[in-house]
Amino acid sequence: MLRLPVFVLVIAASLVSGCEWIRPYHVDIRQGTVVTGDMVARLKPGMTREQVRLALGSPLLVDPFHGERWDYPNEFRGGRSSKADRKLFSVYFKDDKLDRWEGDVKPEVRDEQASNRVIEIAPKP
Repeated sequence: MLRLPVFVLVIAASLVSGCEWIRPYHVDIRQGTVVTGDMVARLKPGMTREQVRLALGSPLLVDPFHGERWDYPNEFRGGRSSKADRKLFSVYFKDDKLDRWEGDVKPEVRDEQASNRVIEIAPKP
């Protein structure tokens, strides 16, 4: 009598474990430094290393053989996806000033008039 419910439970568990819709939760994994288009739009040739660090953050990779280059790699892998989305952004210095940059992130177009507006605050009566 006891064997029949155990047998039914084992069969039911094996059938359910093969179902596609019952899967464990998988965490999204993000590694590296996220560089956005707004961050890239702040870059201007001639900036110092410290100014670039303030605009983009600390570089993940500084090659000891190529000290004039900073790399910002970024990888995102969705929990259920086996394919990773990889991006690389690099900045190049010449005489300790920003010379150029290249990578998968493009600068966002900024509205210069909006960024130059002055907000006036009315004095309190």
